[in-house]
Amino acid sequence: MPVTVTLTFSVKPEMAPEFISLLESLLPDTRAYDGCLRVDVYQDQDSPGRILLVEDWESKQHQQRYQSWRDESGIAEVVGPFLAGEPSFSYFDKLGV
Repeated sequence: MPVTVTLTFSVKPEMAPEFISLLESLLPDTRAYDGCLRVDVYQDQDSPGRILLVEDWESKQHQQRYQSWRDESGIAEVVGPFLAGEPSFSYFDKLGV
């Protein structure tokens, strides 16, 4: 069953432009990963250090395999210096409303 995942980053505001550039370099691999249907990136208008990724995956298991791959590749060490807080994941099912 398809799943929509939101990933919210709290980035140090002065580092937001560099973090967005980092995402630009990382996201082609994400979009090409098995099960990824789309990834869009948003920046909060009132809080530029708040970056939101909205991802659609074929299933929660596909996203979790992807996340494990990223974790094993050391992504935390890459993004860690940019962050002002812990990233937050949420998983959503689309409702037929």
